[in-house]
Amino acid sequence: MPTPRDIRKRIRAVVSTSQITKAMQMVAAARLRKAQQMVEQSRPYSEKMRLILEQISSASAEVEHPFFQRRDVKVRVLVVFTSDRGMCGSFNTNVVRQAVRMLKEPGAENIKLVLVGKKGEDFFRRQSWPVLKVYKGLQGRMNLEVVRNVTDYLINLFVSGEADHVQLLYTRFKSMVSYKLGLADFLPINPPKADRVVTRQYLFEPDPKEIFGALMPAYALTIIQMALADSLASEHGTRMIAMSLATRNAEEMIDTLTLQYNKARQGAITKELLEVVSGSEALRG
Repeated sequence: MPTPRDIRKRIRAVVSTSQITKAMQMVAAARLRKAQQMVEQSRPYSEKMRLILEQISSASAEVEHPFFQRRDVKVRVLVVFTSDRGMCGSFNTNVVRQAVRMLKEPGAENIKLVLVGKKGEDFFRRQSWPVLKVYKGLQGRMNLEVVRNVTDYLINLFVSGEADHVQLLYTRFKSMVSYKLGLADFLPINPPKADRVVTRQYLFEPDPKEIFGALMPAYALTIIQMALADSLASEHGTRMIAMSLATRNAEEMIDTLTLQYNKARQGAITKELLEVVSGSEALRG
Protein backbone atom coordinates (compact mmCIF):
# COMPACT_ATOMS: atom_id res chain seq x y z
CA MET A 1 0.00 0.00 0.00
CA PRO A 2 1.46 3.40 -0.94
CA THR A 3 2.43 5.70 1.89
CA PRO A 4 1.16 9.30 2.19
CA ARG A 5 4.59 10.45 1.04
CA ASP A 6 4.37 8.35 -2.16
CA ILE A 7 0.88 9.62 -2.90
CA ARG A 8 2.01 13.21 -2.35
CA LYS A 9 4.78 12.71 -4.94
CA ARG A 10 2.26 11.35 -7.45
CA ILE A 11 -0.05 14.31 -6.86
CA ARG A 12 2.78 16.75 -7.56
CA ALA A 13 3.66 14.89 -10.75
CA VAL A 14 0.06 14.88 -12.00
CA VAL A 15 -0.35 18.58 -11.14
CA SER A 16 2.76 19.35 -13.20
CA THR A 17 1.38 17.29 -16.10
CA SER A 18 -2.00 19.06 -15.96
CA GLN A 19 -0.27 22.44 -16.12
CA ILE A 20 1.57 21.36 -19.28
CA THR A 21 -1.54 19.98 -20.98
CA LYS A 22 -3.50 23.11 -20.05
CA ALA A 23 -0.82 25.31 -21.60
CA MET A 24 -0.76 23.17 -24.75
CA GLN A 25 -4.55 23.38 -24.96
CA MET A 26 -4.43 27.18 -24.83
CA VAL A 27 -1.69 27.36 -27.48
CA ALA A 28 -3.62 24.98 -29.76
CA ALA A 29 -6.79 27.03 -29.32
CA ALA A 30 -4.97 30.23 -30.31
CA ARG A 31 -3.41 28.59 -33.37
CA LEU A 32 -6.73 27.00 -34.30
CA ARG A 33 -8.41 30.40 -34.51
CA LYS A 34 -5.75 31.62 -36.94
CA ALA A 35 -5.83 28.42 -38.99
CA GLN A 36 -9.62 28.43 -39.12
CA GLN A 37 -9.60 32.03 -40.32
CA MET A 38 -7.10 31.07 -43.02
CA VAL A 39 -9.31 28.22 -44.23
CA GLU A 40 -12.42 30.39 -44.29
CA GLN A 41 -10.62 33.12 -46.24
CA SER A 42 -8.90 30.78 -48.70
CA ARG A 43 -11.83 28.51 -49.56
CA PRO A 44 -13.90 31.15 -51.49
CA TYR A 45 -10.79 32.14 -53.46
CA SER A 46 -10.11 28.50 -54.33
CA GLU A 47 -13.71 27.94 -55.43
CA LYS A 48 -13.69 31.09 -57.56
CA MET A 49 -10.42 30.11 -59.20
CA ARG A 50 -11.82 26.69 -60.05
CA LEU A 51 -14.97 28.24 -61.50
CA ILE A 52 -12.94 30.60 -63.70
CA LEU A 53 -10.88 27.71 -65.07
CA GLU A 54 -14.00 25.69 -65.79
CA GLN A 55 -15.55 28.59 -67.65
CA ILE A 56 -12.43 29.26 -69.70
CA SER A 57 -11.84 25.60 -70.53
CA SER A 58 -15.46 25.05 -71.54
CA ALA A 59 -15.56 28.23 -73.62
CA SER A 60 -12.29 27.45 -75.36
CA ALA A 61 -12.19 23.70 -75.89
CA GLU A 62 -9.37 23.92 -78.41
CA VAL A 63 -6.88 25.04 -75.76
CA GLU A 64 -4.78 22.25 -74.31
CA HIS A 65 -2.64 22.41 -71.20
CA PRO A 66 -0.28 19.80 -69.71
CA PHE A 67 -2.22 19.87 -66.41
CA PHE A 68 -5.26 18.39 -68.19
CA GLN A 69 -3.32 15.64 -69.96
CA ARG A 70 -4.59 12.18 -69.13
CA ARG A 71 -2.49 9.12 -69.83
CA ASP A 72 -2.15 5.54 -68.75
CA VAL A 73 -1.31 5.50 -65.05
CA LYS A 74 2.02 3.79 -64.64
CA VAL A 75 3.17 5.78 -61.60
CA ARG A 76 0.88 7.26 -58.96
CA VAL A 77 2.08 9.77 -56.38
CA LEU A 78 0.26 10.04 -53.06
CA VAL A 79 0.97 13.18 -51.04
CA VAL A 80 0.32 12.44 -47.34
CA PHE A 81 -0.21 15.40 -44.98
CA THR A 82 0.59 14.75 -41.30
CA SER A 83 1.88 16.93 -38.47
CA ASP A 84 5.42 17.56 -37.25
CA ARG A 85 4.41 17.09 -33.62
CA GLY A 86 2.32 14.60 -31.72
CA MET A 87 -0.12 15.01 -28.82
CA CYS A 88 -3.00 15.54 -31.24
CA GLY A 89 -5.17 12.50 -30.64
CA SER A 90 -5.86 10.27 -33.63
CA PHE A 91 -5.06 12.95 -36.23
CA ASN A 92 -1.89 11.33 -37.60
CA THR A 93 -3.07 7.78 -36.99
CA ASN A 94 -6.15 8.24 -39.17
CA VAL A 95 -4.17 9.69 -42.07
CA VAL A 96 -1.43 7.04 -41.91
CA ARG A 97 -3.97 4.22 -41.57
CA GLN A 98 -5.82 5.41 -44.70
CA ALA A 99 -2.55 5.73 -46.63
CA VAL A 100 -1.54 2.19 -45.65
CA ARG A 101 -4.97 0.92 -46.66
CA MET A 102 -4.52 2.48 -50.11
CA LEU A 103 -1.01 1.10 -50.44
CA LYS A 104 -2.24 -2.41 -49.73
CA GLU A 105 -5.04 -2.33 -52.29
CA PRO A 106 -4.72 -4.50 -55.42
CA GLY A 107 -2.87 -2.64 -58.14
CA ALA A 108 -1.26 -0.18 -55.72
CA GLU A 109 2.28 -1.36 -56.46
CA ASN A 110 2.86 1.75 -58.59
CA ILE A 111 2.20 4.23 -55.75
CA LYS A 112 5.07 6.43 -54.55
CA LEU A 113 4.88 8.73 -51.55
CA VAL A 114 5.54 12.39 -50.95
CA LEU A 115 5.32 13.16 -47.23
CA VAL A 116 4.43 16.51 -45.67
CA GLY A 117 5.04 16.31 -41.92
CA LYS A 118 7.55 14.56 -39.67
CA LYS A 119 5.07 12.06 -38.23
CA GLY A 120 4.44 10.64 -41.67
CA GLU A 121 8.18 10.34 -42.23
CA ASP A 122 8.67 8.62 -38.85
CA PHE A 123 6.21 5.91 -39.89
CA PHE A 124 6.93 5.37 -43.58
CA ARG A 125 10.73 5.45 -43.27
CA ARG A 126 10.42 2.14 -41.40
CA GLN A 127 8.29 0.60 -44.15
CA SER A 128 9.13 -0.77 -47.58
CA TRP A 129 7.03 1.66 -49.64
CA PRO A 130 9.05 4.12 -51.78
CA VAL A 131 9.27 7.70 -50.47
CA LEU A 132 10.22 10.30 -53.07
CA LYS A 133 10.37 13.44 -50.95
CA VAL A 134 9.78 14.65 -47.39
CA TYR A 135 8.80 18.15 -46.30
CA LYS A 136 8.89 18.90 -42.58
CA GLY A 137 9.68 21.67 -40.12
CA LEU A 138 6.33 23.45 -40.46
CA GLN A 139 5.73 23.22 -36.68
CA GLY A 140 2.01 23.74 -37.12
CA ARG A 141 2.31 26.95 -39.13
CA MET A 142 1.56 27.87 -42.73
CA ASN A 143 4.77 28.21 -44.72
CA LEU A 144 4.29 29.59 -48.23
CA GLU A 145 7.83 28.66 -49.25
CA VAL A 146 7.10 25.01 -48.46
CA VAL A 147 3.79 25.28 -50.34
CA ARG A 148 5.62 26.58 -53.42
CA ASN A 149 8.30 23.90 -53.16
CA VAL A 150 5.72 21.11 -52.87
CA THR A 151 3.68 22.53 -55.76
CA ASP A 152 6.70 22.96 -58.07
CA TYR A 153 7.99 19.47 -57.25
CA LEU A 154 4.65 17.79 -57.98
CA ILE A 155 4.15 19.78 -61.19
CA ASN A 156 7.62 18.79 -62.40
CA LEU A 157 6.90 15.13 -61.63
CA PHE A 158 3.70 15.22 -63.67
CA VAL A 159 4.83 17.35 -66.60
CA SER A 160 8.07 15.38 -67.00
CA GLY A 161 6.13 12.11 -67.11
CA GLU A 162 7.67 10.72 -63.89
CA ALA A 163 4.16 10.62 -62.42
CA ASP A 164 0.88 10.05 -64.26
CA HIS A 165 -1.52 10.72 -61.39
CA VAL A 166 -1.01 12.83 -58.25
CA GLN A 167 -3.40 12.67 -55.28
CA LEU A 168 -3.54 14.49 -51.95
CA LEU A 169 -4.46 12.71 -48.72
CA TYR A 170 -5.20 15.12 -45.87
CA THR A 171 -7.69 15.93 -43.11
CA ARG A 172 -10.42 18.35 -44.16
CA PHE A 173 -11.46 20.88 -41.55
CA LYS A 174 -15.23 21.20 -41.21
CA SER A 175 -15.65 22.75 -37.74
CA MET A 176 -13.86 22.93 -34.40
CA VAL A 177 -15.16 19.46 -33.52
CA SER A 178 -15.61 17.92 -36.98
CA TYR A 179 -12.89 16.65 -39.30
CA LYS A 180 -12.95 14.29 -42.25
CA LEU A 181 -10.28 12.51 -44.23
CA GLY A 182 -10.10 13.81 -47.78
CA LEU A 183 -8.58 12.33 -50.93
CA ALA A 184 -8.32 14.86 -53.75
CA ASP A 185 -6.96 14.62 -57.28
CA PHE A 186 -4.21 17.16 -57.87
CA LEU A 187 -2.95 16.31 -61.34
CA PRO A 188 -4.26 15.86 -63.94
CA ILE A 189 -6.94 18.44 -63.23
CA ASN A 190 -10.42 17.12 -63.84
CA PRO A 191 -12.25 18.63 -66.83
CA PRO A 192 -15.36 20.75 -66.12
CA LYS A 193 -18.50 18.87 -65.24
CA ALA A 194 -21.17 18.65 -67.91
CA ASP A 195 -23.74 20.51 -65.84
CA ARG A 196 -21.30 23.39 -65.28
CA VAL A 197 -20.27 23.92 -68.89
CA VAL A 198 -21.18 27.44 -69.99
CA THR A 199 -22.55 28.38 -73.40
CA ARG A 200 -21.53 32.05 -73.32
CA GLN A 201 -19.17 33.41 -75.93
CA TYR A 202 -15.98 34.92 -74.52
CA LEU A 203 -13.49 37.29 -76.08
CA PHE A 204 -10.05 36.37 -74.74
CA GLU A 205 -7.35 39.00 -74.39
CA PRO A 206 -4.63 37.82 -74.51
CA ASP A 207 -5.36 34.48 -76.12
CA PRO A 208 -6.69 31.53 -74.03
CA LYS A 209 -3.34 29.73 -74.15
CA GLU A 210 -1.57 32.59 -72.38
CA ILE A 211 -4.38 32.89 -69.85
CA PHE A 212 -4.14 29.19 -69.06
CA GLY A 213 -0.36 29.46 -68.79
CA ALA A 214 -0.72 32.16 -66.14
CA LEU A 215 -3.66 30.70 -64.22
CA MET A 216 -2.78 27.01 -64.01
CA PRO A 217 0.34 27.33 -61.79
CA ALA A 218 -1.56 29.69 -59.50
CA TYR A 219 -4.46 27.25 -59.33
CA ALA A 220 -2.11 24.36 -58.49
CA LEU A 221 -0.52 26.48 -55.75
CA THR A 222 -3.98 27.24 -54.36
CA ILE A 223 -4.89 23.54 -54.15
CA ILE A 224 -1.77 22.69 -52.13
CA GLN A 225 -2.23 25.73 -49.90
CA MET A 226 -5.84 24.77 -49.18
CA ALA A 227 -4.87 21.18 -48.37
CA LEU A 228 -2.18 22.36 -45.96
CA ALA A 229 -4.50 24.94 -44.38
CA ASP A 230 -7.17 22.28 -43.84
CA SER A 231 -4.58 19.92 -42.37
CA LEU A 232 -3.17 22.55 -39.99
CA ALA A 233 -6.60 23.60 -38.75
CA SER A 234 -7.54 19.97 -38.17
CA GLU A 235 -4.26 19.33 -36.36
CA HIS A 236 -4.75 22.24 -33.95
CA GLY A 237 -8.39 21.31 -33.40
CA THR A 238 -7.63 17.70 -32.52
CA ARG A 239 -4.71 18.76 -30.31
CA MET A 240 -6.92 21.23 -28.45
CA ILE A 241 -9.52 18.51 -27.83
CA ALA A 242 -6.88 15.94 -26.83
CA MET A 243 -5.21 18.32 -24.38
CA SER A 244 -8.59 19.33 -22.95
CA LEU A 245 -9.39 15.68 -22.26
CA ALA A 246 -5.91 15.10 -20.83
CA THR A 247 -6.30 18.08 -18.49
CA ARG A 248 -9.70 16.85 -17.35
CA ASN A 249 -8.34 13.36 -16.71
CA ALA A 250 -5.42 14.81 -14.75
CA GLU A 251 -7.78 16.85 -12.58
CA GLU A 252 -9.90 13.77 -11.90
CA MET A 253 -6.76 11.82 -11.00
CA ILE A 254 -5.67 14.59 -8.64
CA ASP A 255 -9.05 14.39 -6.87
CA THR A 256 -8.74 10.61 -6.58
CA LEU A 257 -5.17 10.77 -5.30
CA THR A 258 -6.08 13.52 -2.83
CA LEU A 259 -8.82 11.30 -1.45
CA GLN A 260 -6.37 8.39 -1.19
CA TYR A 261 -3.85 10.67 0.50
CA ASN A 262 -6.40 11.84 3.08
CA LYS A 263 -7.46 8.26 3.80
CA ALA A 264 -3.84 7.11 4.12
CA ARG A 265 -3.02 10.04 6.38
CA GLN A 266 -6.10 9.43 8.51
CA GLY A 267 -5.18 5.76 8.73
CA ALA A 268 -1.65 6.62 9.85
CA ILE A 269 -2.98 9.01 12.52
CA THR A 270 -5.46 6.41 13.74
CA LYS A 271 -2.71 3.79 13.92
CA GLU A 272 -0.49 6.11 15.95
CA LEU A 273 -3.34 6.87 18.34
CA LEU A 274 -4.02 3.17 18.81
CA GLU A 275 -0.36 2.54 19.54
CA VAL A 276 -0.34 5.34 22.13
CA VAL A 277 -3.52 4.03 23.78
CA SER A 278 -2.23 0.45 23.72
CA GLY A 279 1.07 1.54 25.28
CA SER A 280 -0.74 3.50 27.97
CA GLU A 281 -2.95 0.51 28.80
CA ALA A 282 0.09 -1.74 28.97
CA LEU A 283 1.80 0.58 31.46
CA ARG A 284 -1.28 0.63 33.67
CA GLY A 285 -1.50 -3.12 33.65
